[in-house]
Amino acid sequence: MATPQVEFGGQLPPKDASAGESFSRWYITAIRRSELADYFEPVGGTMVIRPYGFSLWENMQAGLDQRFKATGHKNAYFPLFVPESFLRREAKHVEGFAPEVAWVTNAGGEELQERLAIRPTSETIFGHFYSKWIQSWRDLPMLINQWANVVRWEKRTVFFLRTTEFLWQEGHTAHRTAEEAQEETMRMLGVYADFAETDLALPVVRGEKTAAERFAGADATYAIEALMPDGKALQSGTSHFLGQNFARAFDITFLDQDGERKLVWTTSWGMSTRILGGMLMAHGDDSGLILPPKVAPIQTVVIPIPARSDEHTSRVSDAVSRVIKELTAAGVRAEADWSDKRPGWKFNEWELKGVPLRVEIGPRDLATDHVTLVRRDTRDKEQVGLTAVAERAHQLLGEVQTSLFERARSFREANTHTVDDYERFKEVMQEQRGFIRAYWCGSAECEARIKEETRATIRVIPEDAEAEGPGVCICDGRPAPVRALFAQAY
Repeated sequence: MATPQVEFGGQLPPKDASAGESFSRWYITAIRRSELADYFEPVGGTMVIRPYGFSLWENMQAGLDQRFKATGHKNAYFPLFVPESFLRREAKHVEGFAPEVAWVTNAGGEELQERLAIRPTSETIFGHFYSKWIQSWRDLPMLINQWANVVRWEKRTVFFLRTTEFLWQEGHTAHRTAEEAQEETMRMLGVYADFAETDLALPVVRGEKTAAERFAGADATYAIEALMPDGKALQSGTSHFLGQNFARAFDITFLDQDGERKLVWTTSWGMSTRILGGMLMAHGDDSGLILPPKVAPIQTVVIPIPARSDEHTSRVSDAVSRVIKELTAAGVRAEADWSDKRPGWKFNEWELKGVPLRVEIGPRDLATDHVTLVRRDTRDKEQVGLTAVAERAHQLLGEVQTSLFERARSFREANTHTVDDYERFKEVMQEQRGFIRAYWCGSAECEARIKEETRATIRVIPEDAEAEGPGVCICDGRPAPVRALFAQAY
């Protein structure tokens, strides 16, 4: 996805998912005009998350944080700088991150004796401290999460999906047994899937990554994958079973109940602002964003319609204030637009920003003690009695949330193809894209060939991959145990 210059005036570019450049322009323009974010040009690939965008992130953060704490995790904060010697302790880890690492070599006017990496991820920092904090089986499990920023020096960047610096959470846990660590890995994958589907209305596929797509230093990586409107997949959250690799590298041992000193088993898992970009792409339309009510900064905007007389103006003003008060008391995040812009301008502006529900209050409405409610997703309008606005708004917000999820799921189902012929595989990837479920023999050679010839990668081996039984590899015709999920990806 490119990052073209954006004109702020005029009509929003159409969200034409069939044309990559048009879809890219829609996405970037919608984000800038809705005041979610802006680029920081002096440092390529970085962005500012503006107040409206950060409020959206805070709501997402709250939903995740609540789930983490409900599963026994506690928040902490660890250093931004990682000594080079730490990264080098786990060979696969440093090799995997080397191309993306930004280094500090000079500080305080002096050359540093050891280079410091600006945190690309924190397994090594956690490993260092866990080796100090864990002494006995009574210290386990250790379940810590941190909310932080990280830096990975990306060459091609776009709002939220891929930026040089981004926000995320990273959980790091240590366990007494491999079984407990594996259970934790899958539990957190389930937490991510539930959050994506319940709060973001974003349907996802859960599964395991192949060795080629595995996190550097992990024994196994699991992910949730979402399908975007242009037919590309978006990796939306990952959970890693690290085995004893980092425990061995940092000598994280404990005295077990049998009196023997043993290595712990560790996990790590993360979700970033990238999923925010996926949510925006999945639900928007030609008029702008459509935000799921559960995370929308403003769930309902109230628009006063101008009146000709002072008497009617006063009545409209009183009704707007009353409705805002009742909506807020009902737990709805609501705001009134008191600006002097024309009503039509306001309608377009709040549609661009993706507010799920609009309430219009004018003299004609109040003449019959009614107001007008307008859904952002369908633009359906209905008249509601003035005393029933809060109750009906609450119902409609739930309907919008469900509708967005069902619409996204229907799109995914319509664009998931089961393919058994390689020529057909290539045809789908070239003309339609989307998810392809196809048999894969497990060889790295076939995986690499498919990627080179179609630009499709194995996103995951889905959890239900064994349901159809064995088959024949799409690439070389050898026996294949399961169908993998292929797609071109961001």
